Amino acid sequence: MAGQHVDQDITILGKVTTAFGIKGWVKVYSYTDPMTNILQYPVWLLKVNGQWKEYKLRDSRPQGKGLAAALEGINDRDQALALSQVEIGIPTSDLPELEEDEHYWFQLVGLKVMNTEGQLLGQVKELFDSGGGNQVVVVKGCEGSIDKQQRLIPFVDAIVLEVDLEGGEIQVDWDADF
Repeated sequence: MAGQHVDQDITILGKVTTAFGIKGWVKVYSYTDPMTNILQYPVWLLKVNGQWKEYKLRDSRPQGKGLAAALEGINDRDQALALSQVEIGIPTSDLPELEEDEHYWFQLVGLKVMNTEGQLLGQVKELFDSGGGNQVVVVKGCEGSIDKQQRLIPFVDAIVLEVDLEGGEIQVDWDADF
């Protein structure tokens, strides 16, 4: 397993949920959209016992609402079960280059959210897809925010006015009373 990997250089794309069958296949829950995008990466990093280890993707296929994958060196059910609930990552440098106004969700987590009135609403805790292609940002109160209220803010152009990754801030057209 070549190369040392540290958490800051890794982007999590999904996780192994459990074993699939008896030949070492694993069930995979993908965070990518579409979920099959995780299969575009021929080498996965799995965090086993606190250490990132490289595994080559040998084969894969859709399975129910998820995916099943065969990894090099994982040849039986016991080895596959040992990977249950293990995160799947790739080196962040392997991610495709985005357009100027595009962002990966992981880049937004932790950013401060300010409204047009200059009020700090909180920090981005997470993002999720609410269905139909609608993304929602979960904002939690933080030190200096106007309250400790959790807010769910639609991540759409009409509301999200600016994302400043370098400044660590998102500006939104969102009333504090919403």
